[in-house]
Amino acid sequence: MPAPLTLELIQATVQVEQPLGDGTRTVGTGFLINDPSPDGRARVVLVTAEHVFAKMPGPIATIGFRIENADGSWRYDPEPLKIRDGAKELWTRNPDHDIAVIQIDAPPTFAKAAIPEDWLAGDDTFAKYSLGPGDEMLALGFPEGLSANSAGFPILRAGRIASFPLGPSSAFPTFLLDFNVFPGNSGGPVYVDESGHQPPGADGTPGGFIAGMLTQQVELNNQNLSIGIVTDARFVRQTLDLLDHPGAVPASDQASAAGAEAPGLMSAADAAVTR
Repeated sequence: MPAPLTLELIQATVQVEQPLGDGTRTVGTGFLINDPSPDGRARVVLVTAEHVFAKMPGPIATIGFRIENADGSWRYDPEPLKIRDGAKELWTRNPDHDIAVIQIDAPPTFAKAAIPEDWLAGDDTFAKYSLGPGDEMLALGFPEGLSANSAGFPILRAGRIASFPLGPSSAFPTFLLDFNVFPGNSGGPVYVDESGHQPPGADGTPGGFIAGMLTQQVELNNQNLSIGIVTDARFVRQTLDLLDHPGAVPASDQASAAGAEAPGLMSAADAAVTR
């Protein structure tokens, strides 16, 4: 029987950080996707918020791998991740959304934790699950750089969908989640786990799906409104496609009809800040 989706995603979620030289560090969250190259070779890709890398001034970040010991315990085993070659950025960014992907060399034991791209929600997934305002979603991350334990596992939290409508993603590329967001949460997966209520698929995959990625929090007048902004998983898929087709720049969604706010109307996106 497959592990619940939550356990699978905990294994695939990592901390991404870089010391700033003054005793502080910039921290974000990422998760690993198994995304084979066009010729069929195995490839592990780290997905995170683009601003996580952009805020790192140096060429080398650290990715928080974890290794299981023979006695069943775990240890934190971070490794360097080259994100720049001189001034050249080595990650691939989505031109319209705060998403970045980069191929990584993960230890074989950790590469197994990468989740299939098929677990990312498609255009019809929200409708298939009849999701709407008030429904619960789960989120993994490293708020303020904190982990769940010394082994470096992410912290699991929950929130409820706080906006309507949820689609189509071409018109509404983000949605709101009612929960506190802190620096370090950016790039974390937001998902629905139906493992306890839905039998596994024919291929053994657990019930549920990744709805999107946490990219921002909402603040107004320097007050945290305890609302997170989640970018739809469709655009994670889109960014993965750019790895192999860098010239295929997706059409901008920013000028969609949904983006044309009524005069005087201020949306949560107007008050969003990156975390």
